[in-house]
Amino acid sequence: MTTTPEKWDVLKVLNWTKGYLAEKGVENPRLEAEWMLCDALSLDRVGLYLNFDKPLSDAELAAYRGMVARRGKREPLQYILGTQEFMGLEFRVTPAVLIPRHDTEVLVTEAAKRGGAAKSILDIGTGSGCVAVALAKALPQCEVSSVDVSGEALTVARGNAEANGAAVQFFEGSLFEPFAGRRFDMVVSNPPYIPNHEMATLQPEVRGFEPAGALDGGADGLDFYRSIVGAAPEYLNAGGWLIFEVGAGQAPQVLGLLKTGGFTEETFTQTDPAGIERVVGGRL
Repeated sequence: MTTTPEKWDVLKVLNWTKGYLAEKGVENPRLEAEWMLCDALSLDRVGLYLNFDKPLSDAELAAYRGMVARRGKREPLQYILGTQEFMGLEFRVTPAVLIPRHDTEVLVTEAAKRGGAAKSILDIGTGSGCVAVALAKALPQCEVSSVDVSGEALTVARGNAEANGAAVQFFEGSLFEPFAGRRFDMVVSNPPYIPNHEMATLQPEVRGFEPAGALDGGADGLDFYRSIVGAAPEYLNAGGWLIFEVGAGQAPQVLGLLKTGGFTEETFTQTDPAGIERVVGGRL
């Protein structure tokens, strides 16, 4: 006597995955199950809803189970799917780069507001290239340069610039190291800003998978701000802007660093959608 193989259709798979991911502590288990299944089946979410009774092939089920197993270990969904949307653009992401956050869109928006007359911009710590690429698209008159200490990150960033049709020059090195003798109209940065003692308290997705070097900002989280503010006047044109993303609660301290560092012509802070002061800027 033969037994009928168990049928795994879309709805059954989604329901099982929702329960499994919830047990593992994933915050939006049903939504993430849908995104992974869309990827495995090459469907959008509408297509998924129209095919709830569609049985998965063995190959589809195997591919999907692999993704679910990774997510169950709290690997970020963006690394599993390989992409993240930022400023309406799609960026490829790997464990070599931080996953772009929508909070960082505030940095791009504020820099673009003040960059209308700028001819040159430098993005320090480019990672996936999301800030540099978005600024190059928003300010096509600008020559946008970006730097990162990680060659692996720069490989990802170059691919993202090409995929999004953005003209960005990429340099490998620490902070201003590759730019001796050059000056810019604006410098932007989303540097590492997590204090040492908080690294162990981050979400499992962050502390276990995202690059620690792009997160750890030293004892008080401000090491990179001090270094950049101290060196920036040598690399900025008169009246140039220095604009940062900052961590929650860091805006007053970073604003103080800017003012004591000579950025007194004009300063500002801007909140993110959650009401946290997320961007701080100053002008020479």
